[in-house]
Order: sequence, then structure tokens, then C-alpha cells
Amino acid sequence: MMKHTLFVKTLTGIVVGIMVVFALLHLDFREKQSEESFERRASEQREAIAQKSAATDAGFEPAYLELHRSGELGSRAEKLWQVMESCRLCPRKCGVNRLAGETGFCRAPGKELYISSYHAHFGEERPLVGRGGSGTIFFTHCNLKCMFCQNWTISILGRGSKSDTERLADMMLELQKRGCHNINVVTPTHYSAHILKALDIAAGKGLQLPIVWNTSGWERLEILKLLDGVVDIYLPDFKYWDSEMAATYSSGARSYPEVTKEAIREMHRQVGVAKPAEDGIIYRGLMIRVLVMPDRVSGSEEVIEWIAENLPKDTYVNIMAQYSPQYKAFDYPQISRRITAEEYERVVGRAREVGLTNLDIRGFWWLGR
Repeated sequence: MMKHTLFVKTLTGIVVGIMVVFALLHLDFREKQSEESFERRASEQREAIAQKSAATDAGFEPAYLELHRSGELGSRAEKLWQVMESCRLCPRKCGVNRLAGETGFCRAPGKELYISSYHAHFGEERPLVGRGGSGTIFFTHCNLKCMFCQNWTISILGRGSKSDTERLADMMLELQKRGCHNINVVTPTHYSAHILKALDIAAGKGLQLPIVWNTSGWERLEILKLLDGVVDIYLPDFKYWDSEMAATYSSGARSYPEVTKEAIREMHRQVGVAKPAEDGIIYRGLMIRVLVMPDRVSGSEEVIEWIAENLPKDTYVNIMAQYSPQYKAFDYPQISRRITAEEYERVVGRAREVGLTNLDIRGFWWLGR
């Protein structure tokens, strides 16, 4: 009898133990389900917020949406596409038939599209970066080919992956979902037609972000006029004041100074002065980059003076201190070193003397004296 009682108690204890274990497992499973459900809901909320975009919250509508609705955006994309038949998208005006697969100076492979990368970029100007980053798309190849290019593996060697306009449109939409504040197309000139075709597709699928045209500044007026009402933010370099310097360090681009002056005037006509919205983000306007180079190679002080004389005093000007000798720069003694603090401060001082009031002068504290 005692053995039977002991057996029953033992069995009961085992059953109770098993029930407790199952109860705990069920509770843990429900907790995990709850956590997963919460994460899923949070993820859906984040995506909905990203899709709505900060630009929408700021009451901003990008320039290209009206052109998309009217069909004009697609029409302009087709005009740019036909320019590639005897390519004159850039000031070199090679005249090669890219539609037939020919390759010009930029080395873009005919009508094919190659992209190096795309991501939320946090190294651009603060009013472009905000909290969500600038939605940057790096295109391969370049029409300028500077001897000091920091992205030479992309722009000159053309390292990247083959893509198409549908995939490019998807990249734009994905960057919007990630919460980026804009679509920043880097070195876009020779892929202008592809970009507008992709933009037309993306606009039809809900893209609402401003377009940043991140360019060397060496742009043809005829092409820029096709971008009027498409681009919201122009971000050109003004690399050289002197045509000899341009010819020497950018593969014979002797026309760079004069062409860039006219291009920047046209950019300003289209989008005006860049001013941050209440959230600190710039959604429209002209933002000029002036790269200070060693031994006054870029003529930055003269560039600054020209800006002050030809554009509003509150034009956004980023005086850039990050020059470093890359690619073939060490073949040219004049540009084979970094700049000094004195060289940078001289340009900043000149900008203040001529009355420019909207200067980005960050990031120079580390320069050696």
C-alpha cells in the first residue's frame, strides 16, 4: 500500500512538473509572439512614416510630380535618350552613338546603366542629411576625370553593377522607405536620360522626395533646361577659376570655368536660394561646393568673389577643406599634398569680406599649420 501511495505521489509530481513546464513554455511562446507582433507593428509604422516622408510633412511637393502627371517628364526623358544617338549630354560633345553601343570620353558603356552603390549617406551637407540621411546613388564613369579624384575607382575605372531604369526606380523608392530626406544622384550628367526615365517610373509608384543633382558643375545649358522643373536641389562643384588649371588637372577640360559659370547661373534661375525649412532640411535651391586646393590651384578666392558678384549674398556655399591627393595627384607636385589651415582660412576670410552670409565652413579644425 505504501509503495502504491509513493508511486501515485511521484507520478502526480511528475505530471504537475510537466504541466508547469508546458505552462511556462506557453507563456514564453505568447511573450515571444507578443514581442514579434509588437516589432512587426513597429516596423510597419516606421515604413508608413518613411513612405509619407519628411518632405510631405513639410508641405513640400517635388518639382517633378507635376511634370509626371502631365506626361512631360516622360517626354523629356525621351528627348535626353535621343541625345545619346550622337551624344552631347556633356560639354565634351563626343558625338558617339551610345544607342548603338558606342563609348565616348566618359566610358559609359553605350546606353547601358551601371551603378556603384546606393545608401543613406551621412557625410553630405547637414541640411541634406538631417536624421535620415541623404539617399545617395553613385553612378559609374565620369566626363571630367580629375587627376585627384577621390572616387576614381568608380568614376574612372567604372567599378559597379549593371542595372536598368526599373531597378533604379526601385532604389529611389527603397531609399524613401528607409527615411532618407532626398534622392541624391552623384555624377549624373552622362546618365541624365536613365535618371529621368527612372524618376518617371518612381513618381508613378509614390516617390515624393526632392531630387539632388550632385554634379561637377560642368553642364551644358541645353541639358539643364530639360531639367528645369525636374531637379529640386542643384549641388554643383565650382572646381577651377583658371582654364589652364582645368585643362591640366581635369583631362583637357579647358572650358570648365566659363561653362560652369553659365551653368550655375541657370541652376540659380531654376531653383533659387537654398534655405532650410522649419525642420532644418533643404528641399529646394542651389548649394555650391568650393574645394580649396593646394597652392591656389582651384582659384577659390576668385570663385568666391564671382559668387558674391553674380548671385545673392545668402547663396549656400560649402567651402570644403577635405582635399587629399588621390589617383594621379602625386604625379603633379603642385597638388601632391593636403592643404594647410592658412590656405583654408584665407578663402573663408575672403568669403566673409565680400559679404557671403550662408557659409558652410565645418571640418577644418584638423588641418595642420
